[in-house]
Amino acid sequence: MVSRRTFLKGLAASAAAVALSRGEIAPVRASSGHGHGGHKLVSPDEAISLLRKGNERYATMRRLSDPGVGPAARMPLTKGQWPYATILSCSDSRVPPEIIFDEGLGRLFIVRNAGNVVDDVSLGSIEYASLHSTSRLILVLGHESCGAVGAAVNAFEHPGGKETPSIEKIVELLMPAVKAAKAQTGASGKDLVEAAVRENVRMMIDKTLQSKELKKMADHGKLKVVGGYYSLHTGKVEIWA
Repeated sequence: MVSRRTFLKGLAASAAAVALSRGEIAPVRASSGHGHGGHKLVSPDEAISLLRKGNERYATMRRLSDPGVGPAARMPLTKGQWPYATILSCSDSRVPPEIIFDEGLGRLFIVRNAGNVVDDVSLGSIEYASLHSTSRLILVLGHESCGAVGAAVNAFEHPGGKETPSIEKIVELLMPAVKAAKAQTGASGKDLVEAAVRENVRMMIDKTLQSKELKKMADHGKLKVVGGYYSLHTGKVEIWA
């Protein structure tokens, strides 16, 4: 026999699905406090401020002794998750978002792949965090000396090389940024890599906003999609907002 709680949860899920099918913005539970479940949404501007403050702590080596990674943080999260920001970042081992923003569990919804590119799978993941959870900020984060962008620059400047089909797909997704950066700056080598990293961030913001649902949220002021650049040398993140 179906319990009343199970029935109501199913009803709520059905209502949310109907709302999304109509292009409406479905309501969600949100978070308040550091890693605690609650009912207060973190606005896009508040989220940017939290990220900037966390990165400042990291870059100046004043990190929190516990940003929220122990049992006290874990237990509330067994009931759900309430991230305040989504970060699309590169898989590069030198750029772990939770560390460079000095954040704990349940605070950031992370989507990572080589070159921080937007494809159907990554866009679906990004959509989930804002349409079915509490993220009202999406940060597309590029970084200094990105190897994936470097591979695309190398393929552009020295065509004919061979990679695996899957790596070639990443290069293909990054190539428009390389070509645009070349046309804009005339740079080559490492300088072209850095220019293409930034151009790729801009292009991936545009691709993210090709999602009709996310675009509608952004148009209604309920969501921001911004770009950023992480310096390996300084540990600092520029957020373009």
